[in-house]
Amino acid sequence: MWFAVAFFALLGWTMTVSSQEGALQGLAGKFALGEGLVVQELGFDSDCDKSVSDAIASVAELVDETYGDVVDAVLLWWREDDGDLVDALVDALGPLADSGVIWLMTPKPGRPGHVEPEDIADAAPTSGLQSTNSISAAKDWQGTRLVAPKSRR
Repeated sequence: MWFAVAFFALLGWTMTVSSQEGALQGLAGKFALGEGLVVQELGFDSDCDKSVSDAIASVAELVDETYGDVVDAVLLWWREDDGDLVDALVDALGPLADSGVIWLMTPKPGRPGHVEPEDIADAAPTSGLQSTNSISAAKDWQGTRLVAPKSRR
C-alpha cells in the first residue's frame, strides 16, 4: 500500500512540474517566439505580469534595456500614462532586427493604465509599424503584435 501512495505522490509531482512547464511553453507559444531568439523587455514594472516574462524566458533569451546588440523581438510594457507611444515604439525599433516583432503589452480594458485600441492604431503607422493581431497574454494584460510592413522588410 505504501508503495502505491509513494508512486502516486511521485506521479502527481511529476505531473505538476510538467503542467507548469507546459503552461509556460503554452503562453510563450502565443507570442510565436522560439529557442535561440533574443527578446528585449522594456517598461517592466511591479504592475506587470511576471508570468509573461517567465514564459518568454523559458524559450528565448530575455534581456533588458541595457542590452547593446540586435534583438529578434521586443516586449514593450506600456500604460496610458507612460508618455508618447509613438516615441516609445520608435525607440523600440532601434535594436530590432529587420524581420523582428514588437509585442506591445497594455492593460486590458477596465484595468488601470488601459490604452485605447485607437491610440495603438494611430501610433503604429506613425512609427512605421502595422498591427497584425492581439492576444490575451495574462489576467490583466493583452499583447498587440506590431511589425514593419512587408514592403519595408
